[in-house]
Amino acid sequence: MSLEQACFTSFEYDRMIVQFSMRDGAKVISCAISTSAMDELEGAGRAPSSEREAQFMRLRERIEARATVKYMAGEFEGVPAGIILRSIDFRKQ
Repeated sequence: MSLEQACFTSFEYDRMIVQFSMRDGAKVISCAISTSAMDELEGAGRAPSSEREAQFMRLRERIEARATVKYMAGEFEGVPAGIILRSIDFRKQ
């Protein structure tokens, strides 16, 4: 089963991440992406803090596709376990 879109959760300035969630059936999967990864994906320099949610929405399809790949590979991190995306996750292999 692949993941389905759930929701944007928050932008955490202290950790420089955007948190979001996805669903595997009824199970909610916590996910996060670094702001530097989003900036690299967009290729337009560093986005202001006030624009992080809009930036996530513009990049959502690519971010969620990569989160799904990591989920299917069982690449969980943290406590509780979730998916964390960094710049390296989007670099061509």
